[in-house]
Amino acid sequence: MNIDLRFPDSEKIYVTAPDSDIKVGMRRLALQNGDSITLYDTSGAYTDPRVDTSCGLPKVRAAWNDGRINSAEGFHTQLWYAKRGIITPEMRYVATRENQGATGDKAITAEQVCRDIAAGHAVLPSNRMHPECEPMIIGPRYLVKINANIGNSALGSDTEEETQKALWAIKWGADTVMDLSTGKNIHATRESILRATPVPIGTVPLYQALEKAGGKVENLTWELFYDTLVEQCEQGVDYFTIHAGLLREHLETATRRTTGIVSRGGSIMAKWMSLNGKENFAYTHFEELCELMKRYDVAFSLGDGLRPGSLADANDAAQFGELDTLGRLQQIALSADVQTIIEGPGHVPMHLIGENMTRQKEQCHGAPFYTLGPLVSDIGAGYDHITSAIGGAMIAWMGTSMLCYVTSKEHLSLPDREDVREGVVTFKLAAHAADIAKGHPAAIERDHAMSRARYDFRWRDQFNLSLDPEKARSYHAEMIRNTGHDNEFCAMCGPDFCAMRITKSIKK
Repeated sequence: MNIDLRFPDSEKIYVTAPDSDIKVGMRRLALQNGDSITLYDTSGAYTDPRVDTSCGLPKVRAAWNDGRINSAEGFHTQLWYAKRGIITPEMRYVATRENQGATGDKAITAEQVCRDIAAGHAVLPSNRMHPECEPMIIGPRYLVKINANIGNSALGSDTEEETQKALWAIKWGADTVMDLSTGKNIHATRESILRATPVPIGTVPLYQALEKAGGKVENLTWELFYDTLVEQCEQGVDYFTIHAGLLREHLETATRRTTGIVSRGGSIMAKWMSLNGKENFAYTHFEELCELMKRYDVAFSLGDGLRPGSLADANDAAQFGELDTLGRLQQIALSADVQTIIEGPGHVPMHLIGENMTRQKEQCHGAPFYTLGPLVSDIGAGYDHITSAIGGAMIAWMGTSMLCYVTSKEHLSLPDREDVREGVVTFKLAAHAADIAKGHPAAIERDHAMSRARYDFRWRDQFNLSLDPEKARSYHAEMIRNTGHDNEFCAMCGPDFCAMRITKSIKK
């Protein structure tokens, strides 16, 4: 399969991280006025315009991991090193990557990265079995990241299509990808995605465990679940969504909701507890999970199995009861040297979003927050990428570290490649808006460069500085075909009514 990861007027460059020989890949965009701008690049080591996934990716972290495994002290997690003040190559890499070539007082340093990871305020997903993954960091100090969900189902899609979706999402800026496959060939699909992608890969292992149980919750066991985790650790999955905070005490409130439990993993675990009359096995065996995951440096993404699926259920006792439990589990994981993300809602009206962020910071000790939206309305069917991006921009500004994208087909059907593109770009806009509000220098500079290009009527730069140059160029081409003009005036206003052109005449 071949996918073109190029952007116009751009080239791959490598910036050397300070005090090292580590080369960090970025994208340099050449502007028409002779300037250039350096952009964060999620495409990894792919440089050929037509990506051949059968060839695999360079194993950029293999030497670092081999050195740890073969050392006298053995392999340890990024959190273990951070607690001891040891700056790893991955920490140097992500600090340089975040700065996008910028220097100065506001530049991120490897020392800051180390301190944030040690405190549990940032996560650097880095399974040693996924050496193709280029280091990236998730935390409130850093660029807001976005995740793209892909995965087959019993109703459609196959391994090649899902791998294409993963690369397609990366082209448009997805920082991580979650494989949520529930259909056939789950292992093979995940293997193909892992070997072809330079970003962290996440999963919900409970899905494959249920598939192994023949789709019957009553056949699920702790042993089957644990074996599935081992399988996925060995393949190279970088973070697991584990629904360990959903307890029996939360079920009564959840079943009285308007929309009940809308998380697939949450509903599976709730039914298992109901059938067996026992506590959540991911909760009772949590220390064993920590022991397994730290052997590979797989991060927890502690799942919000009780996230609200409607505005009527937002911020209820079930949701916040689970969140409080996740905070306690995060402290256990932190003491076990396992990196942890906390997942969040869900459907939440705008006036209740702030309460979610405040409570998460308090109960989860500043751990990175990873939210689905939140969707600020329930009536956006066909447009839920917008209803969720509104809430996503708000909660990211307040401190959320990563947003899970939503496509226009949310609640309706399985997204195709173009739906993935639209969802990723929409959420990159939400994340970028939050980065501007947080004062990130590189984000602000990109907008300033766009503003200057607009005032100069540099059309090609306007296209290329956007998140989707292809769409911007095609829209403008429609106007050119109709009018025959591409001159120094606004495409919407025409030559006589263009405000910027009139302003320039005043200056003259």
